[in-house]
Amino acid sequence: MERLEKYLVQYCAPTLACLKTANLFSCPESMLPALYESLAGWNICMRGKGIKLCLLKEEGNALVYVYRVGKLESDLMQPAAFRILKGCGYETAKEEGAICTLKERLKKSGEFPHEIGLFLGYPPGDVRGFIRYGGRCFKCTGCWKVYGDEEAARRVFARFERCRRAYMRLWQAGESIMQLTVAATEDTKDFD
Repeated sequence: MERLEKYLVQYCAPTLACLKTANLFSCPESMLPALYESLAGWNICMRGKGIKLCLLKEEGNALVYVYRVGKLESDLMQPAAFRILKGCGYETAKEEGAICTLKERLKKSGEFPHEIGLFLGYPPGDVRGFIRYGGRCFKCTGCWKVYGDEEAARRVFARFERCRRAYMRLWQAGESIMQLTVAATEDTKDFD
């Protein structure tokens, strides 16, 4: 499914490059039947790279979540992150349980649960700021709204954008997703 490959490169390059915990993107509901099979195949291929793909939401536009298993659990277990999760009703920071709770919250809510930023690797202070201020009063915006270290965030945003551009260029030149996907143990300093 070439469209899914394009989405993976366009929206998930920093995760594929092991620079970011996770990314997500939406697909039209019309893609859903083929998406189930594609995701199963990608999960088999990506297992050795430490990446999983799952559907967070299926109604309306499908929401595909692409994440690094080890990085996700590490992020969610940070004390500041887990305090936010507990305040939102999460009982665990373990991958499967936390994702299950996130899926339920997405189903029940008419909007994105704000703690989703923790699942994407955003700094807990910025997630807390977004929740506290309702998305207002931020210092800058890029991949997320920044309430903490603006300078560090701008560097991260630039690094992610360099990665995305490089991955799109390489993919369009014929590199496969598997060639572009860094194993969890490989060095990832190329986009500094």
